[in-house]
Amino acid sequence: MLLVDGPADLAATRAAVDAEIDAIDRACSRFRDDSELTRLNANSGRSIAVSPTLAEALTVALRAARLTNGRVDPTLGSELRELGYDRDFTSVPPDGPAIPIPLGARGQWNAIAFDHQTDTVCVPAGIELDFGATAKALAVDRAAEAAAEISGRGVLISLGGDIAVAGPPPADGWSVRVTDDHAAGLDAPGVDVAIFSGGLATSSTTVRRWRRGGEDYHHVIDPSTGLPAGGPWRTVSVAAGSCVDANLASTAAIVMGTEAPAWLSREGLPSRLVSDDGSVMVVAGWPADEDLR
Repeated sequence: MLLVDGPADLAATRAAVDAEIDAIDRACSRFRDDSELTRLNANSGRSIAVSPTLAEALTVALRAARLTNGRVDPTLGSELRELGYDRDFTSVPPDGPAIPIPLGARGQWNAIAFDHQTDTVCVPAGIELDFGATAKALAVDRAAEAAAEISGRGVLISLGGDIAVAGPPPADGWSVRVTDDHAAGLDAPGVDVAIFSGGLATSSTTVRRWRRGGEDYHHVIDPSTGLPAGGPWRTVSVAAGSCVDANLASTAAIVMGTEAPAWLSREGLPSRLVSDDGSVMVVAGWPADEDLR
């Protein structure tokens, strides 16, 4: 979704947005045979040159791992594939036979060899990268900046619930309805917030779910186990200085579990955390959630 605050050349603005999203998809999609990421994963164990776009995406992913002490780890592509998330989610079968369960810690982000001077990367043999926690957010941030530059106006970009704004905001900010599911209607339980800069992201264990052998799985993987995170939060929404920062924080919070509220507070990140029973906790200045009281 693209919103522009005032008259602008919408065709040119939309084209700029589409170009940024397409560039990230071509570089970072785990589900495209022709993407750079697919080529990089196929060449694990060997050093290969990557484009500036993929280099930026990898830099962002490794920064996310560093800032979250490895809780958001880009080296879990094979774990997601083995657990059943092996194609675009709309094509993932909702049910199926039992699958082998990964055993033990799996994250290996520190083992990636990345030469920033030459943009060459060597992923350890047998490791597959997945940028699901950061690439879409990066696309949204880049698209918002491009749209603001082309239009000369304040803009809001929303892609699958990841939101970034750029340029001068409306006088009252951009009004956003935050719920458990980004596709839910305006009457869904949640809260309206106003954002003036940066980004907003929601990570959830309720939307991308599937079953194998009678067991439920979701896409937020705990690197310490290689399995879907099992903490108390079904949804975490975070506002931050960029969509990337909001997304890495919301994902890390689900993996952190009970430690998340204190961490988000220390980092000064306004956040809304919804527990499995539907109760809501807000921290760091996030407004009270009247609808769920």
